[in-house]
Amino acid sequence: MTKNIFPFLLILTLLILPARSAHAQTPTGPVYIVQPGDSLSSIAVFFNIDLTDLMTANGITDPNQLDAGQQLVIPGLEGVSGVINTQRINFGDSFRSLTRRTQVPLDMFKRLNHIVSPSEFYVGVNMIVPAENGNQILTNRVTTKTGESLLEAAVRQNTDVWTVAHYNSLQGSWDALPGDILFSPGGNGEQTMGGLPSAFAGVEIRDLPVKQGGTGVIKVKTTSPDIALGGILVDHPLHFFPMEDGIQIALQGVHALLPPGVYPLRVDVALPDGSKQSYEQNILIVTGNYPDDPLLYVDPITIDPAETEPELEKLISITSPVTPEKFWAGDFYSPASQYAESTYFTSRFGNRRTYIGTNTELSVNGFHTGLDFGGGTGLPITAPAGGKVIVAENWTVRGGTTIIDHGWGVYSGFWHQSKFYVQPGDVVEQGQVIGEVGGTGRVTGPHLHWELWVNGVQVDPLDWLTYTYP
Repeated sequence: MTKNIFPFLLILTLLILPARSAHAQTPTGPVYIVQPGDSLSSIAVFFNIDLTDLMTANGITDPNQLDAGQQLVIPGLEGVSGVINTQRINFGDSFRSLTRRTQVPLDMFKRLNHIVSPSEFYVGVNMIVPAENGNQILTNRVTTKTGESLLEAAVRQNTDVWTVAHYNSLQGSWDALPGDILFSPGGNGEQTMGGLPSAFAGVEIRDLPVKQGGTGVIKVKTTSPDIALGGILVDHPLHFFPMEDGIQIALQGVHALLPPGVYPLRVDVALPDGSKQSYEQNILIVTGNYPDDPLLYVDPITIDPAETEPELEKLISITSPVTPEKFWAGDFYSPASQYAESTYFTSRFGNRRTYIGTNTELSVNGFHTGLDFGGGTGLPITAPAGGKVIVAENWTVRGGTTIIDHGWGVYSGFWHQSKFYVQPGDVVEQGQVIGEVGGTGRVTGPHLHWELWVNGVQVDPLDWLTYTYP
């Protein structure tokens, strides 16, 4: 009887103990810290893994239960341990400079990010950067000038040639090329985040990735206050203006109908000695996710090309000049703040639209070029920021029209007004009443249409109510 009790106890123990599921296993692999705005689906897509595998590795049964700061194990990344960081590529970053600065091997960096060619390294793209235990992030830049040896550059920037060669995988002091961007720990070198030419102390593109209808903010810090800047974003010339601490800044709108993709961003430098430097890199422009509006039936004359095209050309010519003086300070305010909540929008910027002439077959496709606030005739319109009035008159399509120059290539337009309280040449303050809401021009009813132009392109005014520019 004693011999038979042990098999019985073993079977009883197995029946009592709960079976270990895949969810109870200790997951292994690198860890990603969930960021605000992340979802399990977006994380799976970003790391190019199956959503089910991601949920299984972390014991997650409800994909909607995710919190910022939560740690997720990322399966399938063999050879990677520790915490995985993501970094938005900014202007001046390159394969070589990023791997040197982060000390991540190039082959691992390419494998983690599924990169085939350096041409895929776009400004605004998020990259996976593993933070291996013991890895240093190097911020001290060592740049060799023309005719200068690596030894001379290292001494000039308070480091030594052997350290520079080690951290940058050079064969020796002879292996560095003029202008090559190298990194070393510590020292008194030029602090930078990228591989920019020597005239640049740093460049930052804000609010990446830039969207259709967005405002690109390009901040450049140069190594000398006497450096003049220019350049292009997509196909528009950049205009830079001085800020504090040697920073120059350019604002540039991106057209709402520009197809998502990669486009050129170039910054040009003219030095006091007459020499020039230039750096160009592709920047990612993403969709604005603009929906379609219902069909709009309007007065046929307001979509007749004989009327619309000359009026648009007139508007472009008015909003193209770039005034060097900046008339606004701080945030923009809603022009409907005296009568409506700032969220009371009847139509948003960028919505795709089709206008149809009443009782005709005439139609026009386009997009909504501004932000519409509801409200009846006679309600007050206020200046969203300080500026100078340059137009206050009646137009065919836009009706009662007031245009304010805020400086630096930024203009506000207010359409469909019933009354004007200002005239060209007037200098207005933020919050000053400039006119009244009406139903003039191409409308289906009285409302305020606020349009914002930045360096020749209409942008989403809601961004300017949400963020501070520059």
